[in-house]
Amino acid sequence: MAIKRRGKKLSLYRRVPKRYELVEPRRFIWQSLHTDSMSEAEVKAGPAWEQLLAGWEAKLAGDTSDAEQRFGAARELAEARSFRYMRVDRVAKLPTDELLDRIDAIPAGKGKPDLREAAALLGGAKEPAINITRALELYWDLARQKTLGKSDDQVRKWQNPRKKAIKTFVTVVGDKPISEITGDDMLDFRTWWLDRIENEGLSPGSANKDLIHLGDVLKTVNKMKRLNLILPLSDLSFKEGEAEPRPPFSDAWIKEKILEAGALDGLNEDARCILLAMINTGARPSELAALTAPQISLDGNVPHISIEPAVRQLKTANARRVIPLCGISLEAMRARPDGFTRYRDSSASLSATVNKFLRENGLMETPKHTLYGLRHSFEDRMLAAGVDERIRRDLMGHALDRERYGKGASLAHLLRLIQATAL
Repeated sequence: MAIKRRGKKLSLYRRVPKRYELVEPRRFIWQSLHTDSMSEAEVKAGPAWEQLLAGWEAKLAGDTSDAEQRFGAARELAEARSFRYMRVDRVAKLPTDELLDRIDAIPAGKGKPDLREAAALLGGAKEPAINITRALELYWDLARQKTLGKSDDQVRKWQNPRKKAIKTFVTVVGDKPISEITGDDMLDFRTWWLDRIENEGLSPGSANKDLIHLGDVLKTVNKMKRLNLILPLSDLSFKEGEAEPRPPFSDAWIKEKILEAGALDGLNEDARCILLAMINTGARPSELAALTAPQISLDGNVPHISIEPAVRQLKTANARRVIPLCGISLEAMRARPDGFTRYRDSSASLSATVNKFLRENGLMETPKHTLYGLRHSFEDRMLAAGVDERIRRDLMGHALDRERYGKGASLAHLLRLIQATAL
């Protein structure tokens, strides 16, 4: 017998003197089922034919030079024969009757077993070596459930630290198969980071993030590809000191420096309006950048913005909220009633642009300040004004250390509170 493909169709041929002749599939199946009853053959033929097709497709897929594809075809061929693929060492430990079932299922021709079938059913297919960079390529598909609901910008931010961790690890230990990663390799990587922490003033947190993302990629590929490797990924993290909070800008600095006439003229309009909108809302830069026209309400008695998952996921469930607009923040949103298209898909470049501008123009209160400090300034002003903790947390999008009861303050009430502290 021979199998040939014409486009997507598989055909079965029988060897006769000097040529192959096409075999009608059902006739072949009936003969294989050892029955003279057409009705009985009809009942059995459908499932049998489907099983044969699956096996043939897997064989054809295995006829390739690609190691991963060959190994995948061996798995599929085993499944087509109603067996789960196992490595040869595990097959050897099967109970005798199960082992014999696998051996009996291997077809033979001219007294010789089909080697491809034998490799699939007895675990002889060679597992492909997956290098570190290949592991990352496989990871994007294997971990795709982690990107559900994320915007393109969020996916990019999710991918970038993993790309960075893999690139750094390859730089230190080389692009070796993940099955060959040793404890010494991981210690070399840790030592490389320790040198940078000591000599370049980097934080232990940066090193730990690399270790976490590297481990996530390797462990996911190991699990989902069923490699059953023991990866040396434990006891590597650095002890981190207490996180240093980002300092708030003082009210005097905001009014006398940042809001000084012409101080922000060199900043593009979208970035400038987002900065001004932060001052009296406390919204995160990424939340403002993601606003769309339906989330911006400028008419009515209480102009406001609605922070909700319209084009991107929210940081937490508590981040969904409505914030009244007043003062310079209301003016900024009136200048951008449809949102900030320049940064809607790239909030990271927004922070980089604003922080660079503030530093270069002497508008950072200290070297430790960043754009995010405006959000902290907003909360400090509310705290100084005696605003209730529940209301502060609702406006900031923070969790409450107890169950939330009722709807919270009305928009009109929130507006009155913010106006009392607005700049």
